[in-house]
Amino acid sequence: MNSILLVSALTLGLLLSLLLWLSYKKARGNQIPTLVLVLLLVFATINGVISYFIYPKADANAYKQLVWQSLRPNAIPGQLAQGKTVFVDVSADWCNICKANKDRVLHQALVVERLKDKDMVLMRGDLTQSDARIEAYLARYQAYGVPFNIVYSQAHPNGLVLPRVLSIEDLLTALPPRG
Repeated sequence: MNSILLVSALTLGLLLSLLLWLSYKKARGNQIPTLVLVLLLVFATINGVISYFIYPKADANAYKQLVWQSLRPNAIPGQLAQGKTVFVDVSADWCNICKANKDRVLHQALVVERLKDKDMVLMRGDLTQSDARIEAYLARYQAYGVPFNIVYSQAHPNGLVLPRVLSIEDLLTALPPRG
C-alpha cells in the first residue's frame, strides 16, 4: 500500500472513530452540535472518495498484452527444464474472488510488466464449466475450488501455492527475481 493511501486510511479511521465517539456522547446527553457530526461525516465521505480515486486501478489494456496458454500440467516440467517460471491461474467466470484477484492484482500494471517477462509462462485453467482434467490437477494440491494460483520455478519445482485472495506482494514475492 502506498504512503498516501496509508495516511488516507488512518485519517478515515480517525474521522469515523471521532464521529462514533461524539455520536455516543450526544446520545448520552452531552451538548454536541449536530453540525459537528454532519461535518465529520462529510469529511469522512470526501476522504473515502479521494482514496477510491487514488487507489491503483486495473490496466485492462496492459493485461490484454499477456499471452495465456491453456493449463497443461504435463508441460510444466519441460518449461522448468528450459529455465522458465510457470504461473498457473485457475479461475471461473462465476467466481467473485477470482474477479477480485484479477482486478486487484493480475490487471495491475506492475504485475503485468512482471508477468510479461520472457522467462514467464502463463497457464490458465477455466472452471466456469466442470473440467475433469483441471479438477484432477487441483486435487493433487488438495484444492477443490477456485481460485487457485501456483508458481513453479527453479526454487519451487513442485509449485508454490499462493493464497486464495491474492495480493500483489504475494505474487511478486513468489516469482524469482529478474535475471
